[in-house]
Amino acid sequence: MTAKWPELLKQIAPSVKRVAVIRDPAISAGLGQFAAIQSVAPSLGVEVIPINVRDPSEIERDIAAFARLPNGGLIVTGSALAAVHSGLIVTLAARHKLPAIYSARFYVTDGGLIAYGTEQLDEFRRAASYVDRILNGEKPADLPVQASTKYELVINLKTAKALGLEIPQTLLATADEVIE
Repeated sequence: MTAKWPELLKQIAPSVKRVAVIRDPAISAGLGQFAAIQSVAPSLGVEVIPINVRDPSEIERDIAAFARLPNGGLIVTGSALAAVHSGLIVTLAARHKLPAIYSARFYVTDGGLIAYGTEQLDEFRRAASYVDRILNGEKPADLPVQASTKYELVINLKTAKALGLEIPQTLLATADEVIE
């Protein structure tokens, strides 16, 4: 899933040559997501720059510095810290006219451009099923690890228009939700 983010960003904003990846380096998922993005970036002609999520002033400073050069975009990886600062990140992307792809739907409903990630309602249903199985006597160690099977693509056309972007019809046709 993570390797798809730069590809989707490039489809929506073909002029993007530099991508700031907003990540939490304190968690292994943040490092793994960054590595996956780095592995596909050269094939898309994109330079990848990490921006670590720690506190609001650091996020604001780093995004403003990144936005000083042209042809930039953002990828916001999944982490609790990014979610805590989601409003700030979406606002900064809009302020600096940076096309951005996010890891979850809620960013896009809050004004972000595009999200591609797991369908969270499905994740919660599957977690509830595991809780039920444990409460009915199954041992947690005996339960299999499950990977996500449902993903969703959400696009905000209002944000695309504000950024001067035209979303390809092929992408709109595959979107699970289009916010107008």
